[in-house]
Amino acid sequence: MDFKDYYAVLGVSESASPEEIKKAYRKLARKYHPDVSAEEDADARFRELGEAYEVLKDPEKRAEYDQLRQYGANAEGAFEPPPGWQSASGFAGGGYTDADARQFSEFFEQMFGAERRGGSAGGFAGGGFRQHRDLRGEDVHARLALFLEEAFHGCEKQVAFDVQETDGRGRLRTRQKTLKVKIPAGMREGQHIRLKGQGAPGVGAGGPGDLFIELQLAPHPHFTVEGRDVVIVVPVAPWEAALGATVTVPTVGSTLNVKVPEGSTSGRKLRLRGKGFPGEPPGDQIVLLQVAMPGKHSPEAEKLYRQLAEAESDFNPRSRFER
Repeated sequence: MDFKDYYAVLGVSESASPEEIKKAYRKLARKYHPDVSAEEDADARFRELGEAYEVLKDPEKRAEYDQLRQYGANAEGAFEPPPGWQSASGFAGGGYTDADARQFSEFFEQMFGAERRGGSAGGFAGGGFRQHRDLRGEDVHARLALFLEEAFHGCEKQVAFDVQETDGRGRLRTRQKTLKVKIPAGMREGQHIRLKGQGAPGVGAGGPGDLFIELQLAPHPHFTVEGRDVVIVVPVAPWEAALGATVTVPTVGSTLNVKVPEGSTSGRKLRLRGKGFPGEPPGDQIVLLQVAMPGKHSPEAEKLYRQLAEAESDFNPRSRFER
């Protein structure tokens, strides 16, 4: 009997992840589905794809197949299983994915069909096979950029994305779809919105896939976002930091008067609770103080600085560098 290279059938490497195997199968199964494909060998290719996927999608069956594949790669002439070979996993779970199991290859029957030959339970006794011609549509992923204020307050946006579908002759084509999407308040960078049934169309009675929208935030001139917290750097004058002051600080959509404690230094954080992104619980706004110096001093200011230097002559901001 001929050896079947299931990895070659699906066009994936032997190190392919389960997600890569599933993606390759769905793409090819859609292309060769007998209900839509105009290819002459569509039915045979579709069955071959189903056979390969039935084995490679299951970790136990895949591990067994990898052993057989290594053995078969070194065999000369017609393939024969290793002496005493018997599948430990079998197909006791029943239910083939998208192919007619009665027409799987001799290789599959000999290597993995012990459950069927023995007439055990699981959907195979007495020739009780199930044939599925339904294929669910692919999920589609898109990205949507928002301004920080849009994500904070919520908004309605238009998103455009491409879906693959088959025409009347079974050929794949790409079509652009456009939808209006409601963005709830408080959505953050990297979060997803799922729209059921808005992905690629299915085949037969298979339903459409879903649309997953990943949100991205455009850079803001004043704010950055850390989780649900909103961070803003607020400059203060040296005398405001030294003596204390009340300063006006922007928040997302409004302003607040914030008290700067006397003796504040650059890097000090003030927390405005509940003023961050909406949620349960809501985030905070972090005010990061930055002492700003004037670019040029008047003669009077320079005189005052000299007096201050004399009055605070014992203060050494670099004392930690001294040994």
